[in-house]
Amino acid sequence: MRILVSGGAGFIGSHTVDALAARGGHEIAVIDNLSAGKREQVNPRARFYQADLRDGPAVRAVIERERPEVLVHLAAQMDVRRSVADPPFDAQVNLVGFLNLMEAGRERGLRRVVFSSTGGAIYGEQERFPCDEEHPLRPVSPYGVAKLATEKYLFFYHAQYGIDYAALRYANVYGPRQDPHGEAGVVAIFCGRILEGRPVTIYGDGGQTRDYVFVGDVVRANVAALAGAVSGAFNIGTGVETSVNQLYEALARSAGTSRAAEFAPARAGEQRRSVILAERAARELGWRPQVELPDGLAQTLRFFRDRAAR
Repeated sequence: MRILVSGGAGFIGSHTVDALAARGGHEIAVIDNLSAGKREQVNPRARFYQADLRDGPAVRAVIERERPEVLVHLAAQMDVRRSVADPPFDAQVNLVGFLNLMEAGRERGLRRVVFSSTGGAIYGEQERFPCDEEHPLRPVSPYGVAKLATEKYLFFYHAQYGIDYAALRYANVYGPRQDPHGEAGVVAIFCGRILEGRPVTIYGDGGQTRDYVFVGDVVRANVAALAGAVSGAFNIGTGVETSVNQLYEALARSAGTSRAAEFAPARAGEQRRSVILAERAARELGWRPQVELPDGLAQTLRFFRDRAAR
């Protein structure tokens, strides 16, 4: 199978490419502008193209050369606060970039898309906990709006051109290779600060909850969605709520530190609770999470500690 992974030098993307390469039998190409990804994270079995998805001719040249049957679309502008501050930039990356891939791909044999949607921002403030895919979609950020619009575009391409798709609505993904200095990824940020001996800041009272899913489980979902024939949206999460306070306590305990977190005023627009139900993925993709939070946090902390030692 010919597979193109957008964002394949990044956190989730590089792990996904590694898993596809390990399975064998695929021709894998990666397109990434390296704004967040790292060239050294790209598996040597994949062909690499450094290009920005907003550059239509560059995207078309990659598609013409690779002629992918499947697109795993993981590249994104993923900073919710930046999307609020600069909606046109968010739309250029998350919508125009996606459409550049789809327009080139549909003309050259693209058959299926696996898309990294969001299981938090797309729902907005939840009414049910955990929520399934039928929950009202009320995104309150341009980032969430763009993810929802992309899902609607995928339905259009399915109806118009017969391109199957799986929109995987990830919960809060964490694990090795996440950027501890970025805006996204509270687990990585906490790990980085704990290991550097710096104070950890919690915004608000720390009672806000999220559904934390390990990157290895997300990769298994991506791979499962590649082979499936079903189209639609699928929650990819654990169904377990964990507060920010609980998360910090677990990481501090694993790191062997008794230093208390510091608190700062809550950030405007932050969801209070977010947790999703993944029964549809279990039924139709054969996917369930396998890594429990304490084990995943220990693996993540060990990765950052080993990297710091190197």
